[in-house]
Amino acid sequence: MSEAELEMVCDELVGLVTEYLEGTISDVDRARLEAHARECEWCERYIEQMRGVAGALGELGEEQPDPEALDRALEAFRRARGGNP
Repeated sequence: MSEAELEMVCDELVGLVTEYLEGTISDVDRARLEAHARECEWCERYIEQMRGVAGALGELGEEQPDPEALDRALEAFRRARGGNP
């Protein structure tokens, strides 16, 4: 695989971030994603925001969510979308 084929663009990273955070991404794509994130501040922040969203959602159970946990999840989602909290 050539160096150009190994490069990743932001749109591709966004499409793979869920697999990355779940640990189901291929080794090649993980390496490409991590290399891109080291060079792209926006993508590095996006991964961290999505990690926060996943963590906040993980606090939600089958029952009605705790209002504070729901607020944290909504705030993380808004940040991930680039909106105001």
